[in-house]
Amino acid sequence: MKKRDSLGTRLRYGFDKSMAAGPIALIGWLAVLSLLIIIAAAGFLAVTRIAPEGGEPLNFFEAFWESLMRTLDSGTMGGDTGWAFRLVMLFVTLAGIFVVSALIGVLSAGVDSKLDELRKGRSRVLETDHTIILNWSPSIFDVISELVIANASRRRPRIVVMANMDKVEMEDEIAAKVGKLGNTRIICRSGDPTDLYDLAIVNPQTSRSVIVLSPDSDDPDSQVIKTVLALVNDPNRRTAPYNIAAEIRDGKNAEVARVVGGTEVQLVLADQLISRIVVHSSRQSGLSSVYSELLDFDGCEIYTAEQPDLIGKTFGEAVMAYEHCALIGLCDRNGRVYLNPSSNQVIRKGIRAIIIAEDDAAIKLGSTGIKIDAAAILGPRPVETKPERMLVLGWNRRGPIITYELSRYVAPGSTLTIAADTPGLEQEVAELPVAGDNLSVSCRVIDTSSSTALASLDVPSYDHVLVLGYSETMAAQPADTRTLVTLLHLRKIADDAGLHINVVSEMIDVRNRELAAVTKADDFVVSNRLVSLMLAQASENHHLAAIFDDLLDEKGSEIYMRPVADYVAIDQPLTFWTIAESARLRGEIAIGYRRIRAGEADQRALGGVTVNPLRAEALAYLPEDRIIVLARD
Repeated sequence: MKKRDSLGTRLRYGFDKSMAAGPIALIGWLAVLSLLIIIAAAGFLAVTRIAPEGGEPLNFFEAFWESLMRTLDSGTMGGDTGWAFRLVMLFVTLAGIFVVSALIGVLSAGVDSKLDELRKGRSRVLETDHTIILNWSPSIFDVISELVIANASRRRPRIVVMANMDKVEMEDEIAAKVGKLGNTRIICRSGDPTDLYDLAIVNPQTSRSVIVLSPDSDDPDSQVIKTVLALVNDPNRRTAPYNIAAEIRDGKNAEVARVVGGTEVQLVLADQLISRIVVHSSRQSGLSSVYSELLDFDGCEIYTAEQPDLIGKTFGEAVMAYEHCALIGLCDRNGRVYLNPSSNQVIRKGIRAIIIAEDDAAIKLGSTGIKIDAAAILGPRPVETKPERMLVLGWNRRGPIITYELSRYVAPGSTLTIAADTPGLEQEVAELPVAGDNLSVSCRVIDTSSSTALASLDVPSYDHVLVLGYSETMAAQPADTRTLVTLLHLRKIADDAGLHINVVSEMIDVRNRELAAVTKADDFVVSNRLVSLMLAQASENHHLAAIFDDLLDEKGSEIYMRPVADYVAIDQPLTFWTIAESARLRGEIAIGYRRIRAGEADQRALGGVTVNPLRAEALAYLPEDRIIVLARD
C-alpha cells in the first residue's frame, strides 16, 4: 500500500509538472498515452489472432497500423466486421477520441496563449543591428522621428521600444504621434528595463545602440541609472562595448551614472542642456535655431572622422581646407574633445576631426577655389560690457540652473528679477546660488498670466525677458497655455510702449511653437524636443555629448551671433570665404550666418539661420545681419 501510494504520488507529480511546463509537455504525455494504447491493442490482436470476419489473422505490425488509423479517425471502424474485432477496435477508437480531443484542446490553448503573449509584447526580439529605446516619456516621439530620418539610408532598420506599458497602447500612440516611418519598423515590448530577464527580451547583445529615456516617475534618475547598471553588468552581456545614450535630469546624479556606465554611456543632462540653451538664447536672439540645426538629422550635423589628408597641417590651415563643410575642433585618441583649438596646433596621426556637414559623404578635403577679399576684412574692435537688467517670468526646476548660468556671463552690477506664483518661491530665491557678486537677485510673487500684474513690473525697462513654463506644477499643455497667455500680454505691453522687448520663452511641447508665433517672441526653446534631438544624435555619434558639454560650457569655446559689420565691410557682396578668413584671423571659426529677408522662404523655420553655407556664393549683407562664430569669448 505504501509503495502504491508512492507510485501514485510520483505519477501525479509528473503530470502536474508537465501541466506547469506548458502545451509541449502535455502533447508529449498525450502522445505517450496514445502509443501505449495502440501497442496494447496491437499486441492483444496479434496474440489472440482476432481478425475481421472472413479475414486473415493480423501480425503485430498490421494490427499496430489498424489501431493507429482508428485512433486518428473514428470513422475508420465503420467497415469493421466480426464482433470480437469490432469490440477491440471500439475500445481503441474511444481512447483515440479522448486523446485527439484533448490534443485539440491543448493545441488551441497553446495557440491562444502564444497569441496572448505576442499581444502583451513578451516574445523575444530576434533583430540585429537595431536601436533600443528603454522607458516611456513624451520625448519618445521626437526621438523616433529623428531616428527615422537617420535610418533613411539604411537597409531594414529597426527600432525596439520597451517600457512598463501595454504593447498595443504603445503602438497606437506611436502611430498617432510620429506619422510616417519610412523604411523603419517599430517593435514594441512590455517589460521592466531594470530587470535582467526583461532586458533579454529586446536582445541588447546584437543592438546598434541603446537610448535610455527618463521616465515619468517619482525618482526617474534612479531608474535610468539602474537600467544602465543592468545593461553593462548583465552576466550574459556581449564582450563588445555598448553605445548607450542616457537622459539624466538632475546633474547631481551624473557622477554616479558615469561610474555605473563607464565609457559605454553618454549622458544627456536634460536640465543643464535646456537651461544653458535658454541662457545663451536670451542673450543672443536666434541661437536656439543654431542648436536645433546642429542636432536635427534633417539638416547639417556634427561628425567625427579621421582625416589622413590633414596630418601635418596646422588647425588654422585645416579650417580653410574645406568648401562644403566646417571644421570646428579635434578629438584625441582618448575621446577628449577640443573645440576651436589654437590655430598653430599641428594635427597628428590618430586625431579625429570634428566637422559640421550635411552628410558624411560631403566631408571631402579641397575646394574649387578660395575667393577672399582681403580689403574687406576688418580688425577686432573693443567691446564694452555694461550691467544688464533681466526678468524671469514663471518658474520650474531649471530656474536655479538658469540663474547660476546667467551669473557667470553678466557684467558687475547686473540685476535679475524673478516673478512667479509657485509655492515657496521666496524661500527658494533667497537660497539661489550665484557665481561671484556680479548679479543681484530679487523676487516678486505675482500671477504671470495677469496683464495687471505684468504691467506693475515695468517690463520695457528690462534688457532681457525669459518666460519659463510651470512644468513642475502643471501638465505640459496647461503649462504651455499659461506661457502663451503671458507672451500675448508681453506683446501688448511692447506694442503699447512702441518698443521691442527681447523675449525668450521655454515651450514644453513642440506643437505649441506654431501657436506661439503670433506672440512675436524673439526665440523659443522647446525643451522636450532639444533633449530628444540630443539623445537621438548621441546614439549615432559616440562623442556628441562631450562636444555639446564643451559648446555650452562657459570655460570653453561657445557659439556667438555677432554683427557681420564687425568682421567685414558690407558695402558690396562678399563670399563666406572672406568672412571665414576674418574670423580665423581672430582665433574664431565662422560656421554660418543669420539673414532675414522679407519674401524669402524659411522652409525649416530657423529664423533666417543658415549653418555651413556655400562658401563660394557672394551675398549682400545688412547691418542687422549676424555671423555665427565659434569663439572663446
